[in-house]
Amino acid sequence: MLRLRVFVVLFSVSLFTLRAEDDYAAKLAVPPGFKIEQVLKADPKTHGSWICMARDPQGRLLLGGQRGQPMTRLTLKDGKITNTEVLKLPVTETMGMLFAFDAFYVNANGTDHKGKSGSGLFRLKDSKGDGNFDQCDMLVEFKNGSGEHGAHGIVQGPDKKLYLVNGNFTSLPEGLSPSSPHRNYADDRALPRAEDGNGFGAGKVPPGGYILRLDPDGTNLELFASGQRNTYDIAFNDDGELFGFDSDMEWDWGSPWYRPIRVFHAVSGGDQGYREGSAKWPEYYNDSLPAVFNVGIGCPTGMTIGTGAKFPAKYQRAMYVLDWTYGRLIAVHLQPNGATYSATTENFVAPKGLSGDGPKVPLNLTDALIGQDGAFYFTVGGRGTPARLFRVTYDGGENTATVDCSNKEGAEARALRRKLETFHGKENPAALEIVWPELNHKDRFIRYAARIALERQPVAAWKNKALNETQTNAALTSLLSLARLGKKEDQAALFAALEKFPIAKLDDAQKFDKIRIVQVSLSRHGKPAADAVKGLLNDLNPLYPAHQFDLDRELSETLLALDAPDAVARTVALLESAPTLEEQLVYMLNLRTIKSGWTPELRQKQFAWWARDARKAGHLDRYVKYFEGSGRAYGDGNSLPRFIGNLHAQSKASLSAPEAEALASVLAAYNAPAPKPAKKQPARKLVKEWQTADLMPLLGGVSTGRNFDTGKAVFETAKCLACHKMGSEGGGNGPDLTAIAARFQRPDILISITEPSKVISEQFMDTNLRTIDGKAYTGRVLEENEQRLVIQINPLKPEKFEVSKDNIKLRALSKISPMPEGLLNTFNKDEILDLIAYLESGGRKEHADFKK
Repeated sequence: MLRLRVFVVLFSVSLFTLRAEDDYAAKLAVPPGFKIEQVLKADPKTHGSWICMARDPQGRLLLGGQRGQPMTRLTLKDGKITNTEVLKLPVTETMGMLFAFDAFYVNANGTDHKGKSGSGLFRLKDSKGDGNFDQCDMLVEFKNGSGEHGAHGIVQGPDKKLYLVNGNFTSLPEGLSPSSPHRNYADDRALPRAEDGNGFGAGKVPPGGYILRLDPDGTNLELFASGQRNTYDIAFNDDGELFGFDSDMEWDWGSPWYRPIRVFHAVSGGDQGYREGSAKWPEYYNDSLPAVFNVGIGCPTGMTIGTGAKFPAKYQRAMYVLDWTYGRLIAVHLQPNGATYSATTENFVAPKGLSGDGPKVPLNLTDALIGQDGAFYFTVGGRGTPARLFRVTYDGGENTATVDCSNKEGAEARALRRKLETFHGKENPAALEIVWPELNHKDRFIRYAARIALERQPVAAWKNKALNETQTNAALTSLLSLARLGKKEDQAALFAALEKFPIAKLDDAQKFDKIRIVQVSLSRHGKPAADAVKGLLNDLNPLYPAHQFDLDRELSETLLALDAPDAVARTVALLESAPTLEEQLVYMLNLRTIKSGWTPELRQKQFAWWARDARKAGHLDRYVKYFEGSGRAYGDGNSLPRFIGNLHAQSKASLSAPEAEALASVLAAYNAPAPKPAKKQPARKLVKEWQTADLMPLLGGVSTGRNFDTGKAVFETAKCLACHKMGSEGGGNGPDLTAIAARFQRPDILISITEPSKVISEQFMDTNLRTIDGKAYTGRVLEENEQRLVIQINPLKPEKFEVSKDNIKLRALSKISPMPEGLLNTFNKDEILDLIAYLESGGRKEHADFKK
């Protein structure tokens, strides 16, 4: 029997000193009547950097670290620490933790008592009740489940099942049950997707991030829902409904396929529509489900429900979500909306001066929960940054008596949706009679649940009924199912059935639903014969252009895929008149693989787009507002320049030989986007081989009187701009530094420069390759499919190397940062402090660091 020891550190004056050494909490804002205090600042060597938190049955808090770090257990009384223990467990990188069913469940890396190692769901037990976990079993293994896009949050459902969420790089586990409600997923785009410009996620196929449902012993493993990007945590509200907080792909900023961070309602068989590259689904697609609330930009981490908090009723009922990047702990106030919810939000905890020019401290939030004492606890940390534990209490004048947090409103609609969901697991002859009427329901979530139930039944049992349906919503919903599950030979009948619902007579949502059916059919079954689409083209063509961006976006893709007459000419006309970059990129994306319908004049107009300065174009209002909500200005995503460059290469590849010859001068004039070159300056001499310890004592001098112009010049001279963005300037090979001060303190910023390999974000790690024929490569993977991958060795040079997967002997992420060491060695201490101030300011000259 494996015996896992607990090392106890008794509460002492030294721990009190750690807890009270600074007044960090005074720099944070909370709503009126609330009070915030710092409970503990972690000792990095002892505790690590906390990324996950749980409460055990005794009310103790367990705080998990990252990348080999230990777990800390705290006993508290009235918010004060009475005992601290550092647990030496056989698991680490704990990104999900739950006490349930007399066990401690963790999503982590580790080794169980049978010697099985890897990433997965582990169950630990304290069989003797002495505080020591003496049993450890890996219940489910997750390939690629390690790290920030791996295995994440775990919760207990009202059905006494475990629910856990995994990030988009985590492979589905083996042994999924046939009763899984989520099935039949694909990209489902009528035109080929463009891969990420920097290769992130290239070649990866759905389902993306996903939610599993399973029994407490790890059996009956079901794929419950998917289509998230990288949700870190999930939570059930008091109605028994499941929610998540999903991340964005911030490298997509400026592109039309960018999807904001979002609070979503996770239902049985639900698909949130995340796909890699440009294939992401807009939330109006009827085969996915919309967000409860689109927050904007950020990095979602933990979430929790306010049930049990000694707070006013409004805050007991709230859901709380955490943004690591921009330091916002957001209260989400749900309102029932049919079978789902809508929401309003407010910042519950945020740095003072979040949206202004006042002081702003990092608040890299990681997890939160309601303590046994009714207080709200949350942690900051991650990626080696100093970890802290905070406590929020209420001492205002409102009543804090416990309230019923369930919602009577919407209960009937939710009950109907759940009734339909009981048919998601297996064939049932009784299903059609119950399900079919609800395909016409006015509530989108109920129609969705009915469609998933329908798709679980044999197609032969309902195909003809779908083709002959006369009610609009029922027809469009069931025909979507036929497009997904039918055969190629059903396509002509499907399109003929769609002709019964002229698009001019449909409302806006139904227009999208009809177009979406066509797209899914084309994606899954290819283009039909000309006579099968004649009527459909006669219906759709008069609507294009609709001069409504989202509708023209879908009509463009669909009509181009169908080779509709004049579709190319109309799309080029929209391209030339489009006022925003997002609109222009939609049309360039859709045109890039089209080979017919062109004239020499239209080809000239297509390739003339690259001669424009695309960055002078405006942006869609909804995207600009996402940035405003985070307290920063708009900035292009890291992948945008290469996306644009790749669109040119793909468009060029679609040219015929005569077209290429005619466009030779236009093609030759184009230079792919490149980082802004550093200003030429005289060669600099060595000042000192600076070490972190040399500069750390000087950081207090950053706070005032720094020189903005010098800091900016150092940023450019050190070639930081070649790999990093500040605003919309710079390259995309390293993290965007515009808002670095929202998540890193000055010491962290300094260490990231002087010791670049100490902590590396997985998004920016190079890949080491060793081939069977003895070659070695280290660089960024730009493209990948089942046969090959393309790697770029030097981020500042265009050379690429193609490697056959059959020839790869070893593949691993590099622990050496692509950022070189010694970047500060030719600068004096004042120049270095000016650089730190420039980074801390986010490139804003009016920042307090530059005031005399």
